[in-house]
Amino acid sequence: MNFNNLQQNFHRIRPWLTILAIAWLLASLGLGWLVNSILIIIGLLLITPVIAFFGFRWWLERNIVTDKCPVCSFEVTGLNNSQLQCPNCGENLLVKDKKLSRFAPDGTIDVTAVDVSVKSIED
Repeated sequence: MNFNNLQQNFHRIRPWLTILAIAWLLASLGLGWLVNSILIIIGLLLITPVIAFFGFRWWLERNIVTDKCPVCSFEVTGLNNSQLQCPNCGENLLVKDKKLSRFAPDGTIDVTAVDVSVKSIED
């Protein structure tokens, strides 16, 4: 092993040795609480995004609703307890209790038409 290889290896670990030396110096001066505080803050900064990611996925799984539009039977995805518009027919929809329904102002009566076939009665 020649001197150049040793110098390159030392160049890679020098920042870590510096951090270790500073931590050891602070701990020996009675400032270990400062080192512990910094390590706790770094730990929180690393674990908070992971917890937030899994928490957001859990919230989405509970609040995303996929159902068919009651007007055109197109599959629509929306958030629970929200209003949206069907991308296929443009109907305003309300997502309530994990079901899609037509959104109509108060006082509007929603009527479903039924086709009645006509039969003639012959004597």
